[in-house]
Parts: sequence; C-alpha cells; structure tokens
Amino acid sequence: MYINPVSNNVNELVVNPDFVILFSYCTPVACIKDGNFYKTSKKHSTTTTRHVNEWLGDEIAIEMPQEWFNSLV
Repeated sequence: MYINPVSNNVNELVVNPDFVILFSYCTPVACIKDGNFYKTSKKHSTTTTRHVNEWLGDEIAIEMPQEWFNSLV
C-alpha cells in the first residue's frame, strides 16, 4: 500500500493494483475496485468534480454514496 501523488490536492491510495482510491484534498471520491470504476454521487466543489473527471478520463463510473467511499478507508 502506498500514496501516489497525482497533482496538487489529488492523491491515490494504492492498496493493490486492483484497488485504488482517489482522494481530492482529504476526501475519498472515486476508486477502481476489481476492474470497476466508482465515483461519489455527492456533489462536492467544482474543483473536486474536476479532479474526479480528469482521473476517470473516458471511463464510465458507477455512482455510489459518499458514505461508501468513507467506509473504504
């Protein structure tokens, strides 16, 4: 497990190659788990939304409640 800095205020927590959690500032907001992409359904700031969208690129993500992401960590 390690932290991978992506950009200013954006980090990945790499648990293993199949499980990566994206943090915007200090909040987990997206992840890759077992080959599936997930993103929070909570509306955060414009900047956090941009962080998630840039990280996902063209991938289609399943929306999950923010509480689900909080429970991952």
